[in-house]
Amino acid sequence: MPRSSAVPRSGHRASPPLIPAPRHHLPAPPPRHAVAVGAGLLLGSLLIGLLVSVGERPYFQGLDDSWAASMNGSRDDALTGLATVFDRLGGPLGMVLPLALIGCLCVYGRWRSGLFALTAGVVANVVLVLPLKQLVDRPRPPHPWVLVNDGSFPSGQVFTAVTLMFVAAVLVFPPRARRWWWLFAVLYVVAMMASRTWLHAQWLSDTVAGALAGAGSCMLLWRAFAPLLRIEAERVASDSLWL
Repeated sequence: MPRSSAVPRSGHRASPPLIPAPRHHLPAPPPRHAVAVGAGLLLGSLLIGLLVSVGERPYFQGLDDSWAASMNGSRDDALTGLATVFDRLGGPLGMVLPLALIGCLCVYGRWRSGLFALTAGVVANVVLVLPLKQLVDRPRPPHPWVLVNDGSFPSGQVFTAVTLMFVAAVLVFPPRARRWWWLFAVLYVVAMMASRTWLHAQWLSDTVAGALAGAGSCMLLWRAFAPLLRIEAERVASDSLWL
């Protein structure tokens, strides 16, 4: 009988062909405990609002007053100019940038990611931040240096900054670049929080609550959109977004 060609003469089976490693998934999958972490962050923000609304002076008002007193620059110095730039980024541009991201995602066929970005960056602001401002109705610090509306709690600009950085990390950056983006995102959010207090536009606790609410709502929405984002990740990996 002829020798089988499937087994080499050395007696060892032929090794299977190498399969190329799968490409990184975009968008990123949520962590295992996303719901618990998101709920905890969101509840922390709501607890701060409850403490503000229940009594005339919450126990952390002393820290807020001390922090506000330490923001003793002038309207004409360089730090005020930088803080004003952040005020513009968190104001009108705070809505333009998420909408631009959503438009780019949809142009490339990533409508699922666009829907997640719209919900986290725009809808959550309307559904969560605006009602909290009306319910808590916390007065602003005296004599703010920029034009502000009523309701200091929570910080809508910090909320917007957190959601924009979060959504970009999940939807845009591959794993290796995402680590650096998280570092940039933390620095950007901290700078936004500092700018709001430097301009006497909000109390320190307002900015903390805005950051907690933004991160918590994004974590919960990330988990809720996970099935849609998983489908998109598989199609991104197989170059079949438009199918």
